[in-house]
Amino acid sequence: MRILIIEDESRLAENIAQVFRERAGFAVDISTEGMDGFHMANTNPYDLLVLDLMLPGLGGLDILKKLRMEGKVMPVLILTARDTSADIIAGLNAGGDDYLTKPFDMGELLARCKALIRRSYGHVRSKIKVGPLSVDTVARRVELDNRQVRLTGMEYRTLEYLIMRAGQIVSKTELLEHLYDFNWERFSNVTEAYISALRRKLDPRQKYKLIETLRGQGYLLREK
Repeated sequence: MRILIIEDESRLAENIAQVFRERAGFAVDISTEGMDGFHMANTNPYDLLVLDLMLPGLGGLDILKKLRMEGKVMPVLILTARDTSADIIAGLNAGGDDYLTKPFDMGELLARCKALIRRSYGHVRSKIKVGPLSVDTVARRVELDNRQVRLTGMEYRTLEYLIMRAGQIVSKTELLEHLYDFNWERFSNVTEAYISALRRKLDPRQKYKLIETLRGQGYLLREK
């Protein structure tokens, strides 16, 4: 999953990004200025936006309103020191999906963000099942036929995105856009390598054929 943090306190933004990367395996981009943050959010396919309200250049509420007017439906968690009822109502009415005031607990922030992402893909529970395959998005645990399958960080991130989109075709470009941040050199053969590794680990005898390649379209994870 790929996250954007728009927060003018650079140290706080970096701390949040570190937690997201280390505990959840998210790809994270950061902006510390309003107009730049709006441009990033409006031109890239993020799975979640963490948005401060008090920003230089363009305020958080204005960013949120402009994104919703542009048709952007990514979940937005508002993160700010403003904690009055009027501020919370204004943020939610502008299109925010959740609200967390500073100071906050990093574990709570991460849990809220994970829940918002799951729900945006239509999943209420943290454990997602497709046939014999089960992925616990909180514990980052993968099981096949109730036996744990150990994956590398990028293998897990690839599988997590595919199972979030289970039953839908996911192109190579989409995978690259949602699994890597701006600092990554993106090559399609990297995606193919992770898909091949997942097939070997999940289904070495091709009993279930969970991940299907559709020539010229992408990948499809579904229950046969």
